[in-house]
Amino acid sequence: MSKQCEVCGKAPLKAAKLTFSHKQIVKRQNPNLQEVKAVVNGVVKKVKVCTSCLRAGKIQKAV
Repeated sequence: MSKQCEVCGKAPLKAAKLTFSHKQIVKRQNPNLQEVKAVVNGVVKKVKVCTSCLRAGKIQKAV
């Protein structure tokens, strides 16, 4: 199961967290994905979409 937006392709990032003693801990920042029923090429499908694409109206939700 991929953690990637099917509309814009937004994927997880690697981020560094510095502790007080300057140890570097590499962590993974996942995008906020929602599984939504959307109309794709006239067919209703379940699609994983990030919330920024949902708010921007890049997909048409199925009713």
